[in-house]
Order: sequence, then C-alpha cells, then structure tokens
Amino acid sequence: MATGVDLWLARPAELTAPWPGELTSSGPGQFAFTGADLTLTVSWRTSEVASDGAAGGRVVAGGRVEAGGTLGPLPGGSHVQVNLRAATAPPMPALVRPEYAAGWLALAADPAPVLGLAVGPSAAAGHPPHPAGPERAAGELRRRRDATFAAVQEHYYVDPPQIERGWRHYLAATDGRVYLDMVNNVAVLGHSHPRLAAAAARQLRRLNTNSRFNYASVVDFTERLTALLPEPLDVVFGVNSGSEAVDLAIRLALAATGHRDVVAVREAYHGWTYATDAVSTSVADNPNALNTRPRWVHTVDAPNTYRGRYRGADAGRYAPEAARFIEELAASGRPPAAFLAEAYYGNAGGMELPDGYLAEIYAATRHRGGLAIADEIQVGYGRLGRWFWGFEQQGVVPDIVTVAKAAGNGYPLGAVVTSRAVAERYRDEGYFFSSTGGSPVSSVIGLTVLDVIRDEDLQANAARVGAHLKARLEQLAVRHELIGAVHGSGLYLGVEFVRDRATLEPATAETMAICDRMLELGVIIQPTGDRMCVLKIKPPLCLDIAAADFFADALDHVLREGW
Repeated sequence: MATGVDLWLARPAELTAPWPGELTSSGPGQFAFTGADLTLTVSWRTSEVASDGAAGGRVVAGGRVEAGGTLGPLPGGSHVQVNLRAATAPPMPALVRPEYAAGWLALAADPAPVLGLAVGPSAAAGHPPHPAGPERAAGELRRRRDATFAAVQEHYYVDPPQIERGWRHYLAATDGRVYLDMVNNVAVLGHSHPRLAAAAARQLRRLNTNSRFNYASVVDFTERLTALLPEPLDVVFGVNSGSEAVDLAIRLALAATGHRDVVAVREAYHGWTYATDAVSTSVADNPNALNTRPRWVHTVDAPNTYRGRYRGADAGRYAPEAARFIEELAASGRPPAAFLAEAYYGNAGGMELPDGYLAEIYAATRHRGGLAIADEIQVGYGRLGRWFWGFEQQGVVPDIVTVAKAAGNGYPLGAVVTSRAVAERYRDEGYFFSSTGGSPVSSVIGLTVLDVIRDEDLQANAARVGAHLKARLEQLAVRHELIGAVHGSGLYLGVEFVRDRATLEPATAETMAICDRMLELGVIIQPTGDRMCVLKIKPPLCLDIAAADFFADALDHVLREGW
C-alpha cells in the first residue's frame, strides 16, 4: 500500500513551498521540507532522454523558505514520489505491506491538497492538510449511501472498503489496498478490460439509441450468440438483466403453451421481478421463499448430491421423482408451461447436476406440452471450463436459454434465446420492446465480450486454472475438517464448511467469519446457499495460477491460524 502519491511529469515543473518551513535536507533527486509540524519529502527519478541532460534536477540550498518560495525545478519526464508525515515520524517507505499499513498511515497525511489534486478547507485557508483517514472517508460514503439508497440493497461486509478501481481479477480501494476478487462473475473478462472500454467509448461517440432503429451491431451480436448455441435456438430477445431475461422466458413459455403453471427447483435464485421472485426458492435470498409462492409456481426437490435427501448413488432418484411430480401435476389439470432450472446448480454452491437429470425432466415436461428453460445467467459463457453452457454437461438442448451477467462484463445486457416457433407465439401476448435491450452500445459490448473470450482463450483458462484451484482446495480438505466438500467445475467452485462431516451441520457463522478474515488478508469472497456455509468462488475468467495459489494459501492460513 502506498504511503504517499506518485506523479509522472509530462513537462518541467517548479517546486514551491506549500507553507513556511526549513529545507532540512537536499541532494540530487530528493529533499525534505519541514514546517507546521509536518515533513514533506520529495524524491524523483528522470530518464536521460526526458531530462535533456539535467540528471535528476536541483534544489536550492538548505535553509528557511517562505510559503510560495522556490524549492527548485523538476525536469519533464520525472517520476516523483511525494510523502507527507508528522515531523516527529521516522522516514517512510513509499510502499508498505498491508498488514503494517495501519501503523504507517497513522503517521501519514494526504499530500493531494499540496499537489492541487484535492482542496479541503484547511488547504484552501493556507494551512497544511491533516491526516486524510481513508477509513473515515469510506465510512462517510457508506453513511451517505444509507441515507439515499434503499436499505434492502445490501453491500458486502459490515464495514466494507471503498472500491473505486479494478484491473483484471483485482480491485483497489481508496486506501491503496488491492484485493483479489474471487466472487465477481459479472466481470467475466476481468475489470477495466482496455479492449472493451475502447469499443464502448467508440460506439458512444457514434450512436446509442433505442433498439427499434436499424443498425449493424445488434445483428452482429445476435448472430455470434446464436452461433454458439445448438439448433433450433436461433432467435434472440435483447434485455438488460438476468431478472428480465428469466421473466421474459416465463412469459414466452406461457404464451407458447397456453398453460399457466411453472415448475422450479428449490434452493435456486432467478431474479427480483414479480415472476422471477415467484420462481426463486432460495431462503437465503428470501426467508419466506417457500411459504409465499403464488399458486402457479410448483417446486421439486433440490438435486443436492452432497446434503440433499439423495446422495451418492441414490442421487439418480431426483429426476424420476421430479418427472413423476410433473406427470401428476398435469393429471390434476395443471400441466406446466415450463420447467425452469439452473443448468448447473449454481446458487447452492456450484454443484454438478446428477447424470441424466435434465434429460428425464425435460422429456416429462415436453410430454405434457411444456417447455424447458435453462437459466445460464451464472454458469454460462465458458465459466465451467469444459463446457461453454451448463446444459452441455447434461447432454440436452433446452427450448429457451437465458443469459446475462457475463454477457456485458458488468454492462447491463441480457438475452433470451429460443426457437423461431416459440418466439413467434409471443405475438399472441402483444408485442415486445426493450428501449435499451440490444442498443448499439450494449450490442457492441456483447460482441466484444464474445470476441475477447475467444481471442484470449478464457474458457480454456477457466478449465486449466479452475482444475488447479480445485485440486488445491481438495488438498486443504484433507487437512482441515471444517471443509466438508469442494464442489464445481472450471471457475465456478464452492467450498462447503460443516461442523461435523457425519451430520453435515452447516458452519454458517464460521463461514461468515472466514470471509471477513479473508478480506483482511486481501481476498474478496462471500458465502452462498440456503445455509450460507459455502464459499462461492466465481472470479473473472482471466484468473491466473499465481492468484489461485494466493487464494488457496490465504484460506489455508485462515483455517490454520483461526478467524
């Protein structure tokens, strides 16, 4: 973490005293200036080309300098490090390890006002700045958020850092701390991807309007998306989010079949709209999820092969039971319009569905005139490594596929893909229109995301790094009894914590404490599942082996040393 500020000068600059003081030390490339109980230190390095022969700049001789007085010149091209500390504090290194930062930063003040980068009341009045306190600033921002942002829109952590920058699989807080992001499946390419930023900026300079106009980018995007799906999935509806995608998929099924009921899987999350909340059954997201379902929603057992009713070899019983339920529902006069499920059991912790599970249930649903909806919002787009889509693991083809999250790498973009026969039946319900679903900018972003996944071979990277990370985590499970199981594939993994491997009592409190301790060690990770005892590991697909090892080592450290 930085204790000061780094500058790179494009042009020569003149150093002037910010307040009266003593130039207590000087020499080639560095000086210290003390006044008002603070010491300002400046050091710089200059390339030979940029300095035009001025090797390192000069400062005036030591002595008293009044406010505004000249301290000396800096050549253009200089890399300058500026540090401001209490006069009684020892000299500070420019960078310190995060675990020692609290001690060093307690002695440091923010040099930004001195540099004209920020002007607070004290700097404006001609007084030196006081310690900035990035933690206090983050707390103040949180109080402002709480005053205007609905409280149900929660944030990670009780006392979260203020995150303002990201790069690849890292996030940077305003206090200078950098964190490994192990939870952000929205940024599938990684944060701040330059190719994506350039494509979005270029299109914003050209055109962004509603999707009823005729422009090329939406055609390019939908052609690429449908080319990645099997027949007959060849028609795209553009939307802005996963919730909208699943909501529209349900409406498509209702319109295409004429039926009014939907079958969903328990312990799943599909969105926040009325319809998607109705079919979301995770009690972690809604404690009343199973008690407040409308009459048109019916649920089948969660195919949880680790702690569900059927485990191991018995896991094959989930599908026949669900198929039988669908037959009985239809026999009672309520044939389902759709069976909806995550194609890979994501929300519960990244679990593979039992072999043949979707094939048997899809067949039962279609036999009664219903459609199969695959929710690929979390698990699609190559995250699983071996498969681009979750349904490929099951060897099936859905009637409707929903995508979002990864599709826009953080930009609001979602899609519903289905057959033309199903899509045309929506006209029975009227017409469909989304102002910005499939807009020029969102389409360019969607196309660029697919290009980067292909060009940077991110699916293969998810397979390679994910396999390495899963092996590391399975090794930890041998040494740490708290780890009951390691789930998942590619870079969608889950580490499930239990207090007892025989009873599988969920270690909910321990999981939350581990997440908090991991944050202190520089890793952002969160729990998932109805029991909130599973670490959901779904980082950007650019994650490398070094970062995977850092995560595994940090988790090992926490489990060994305590949380």
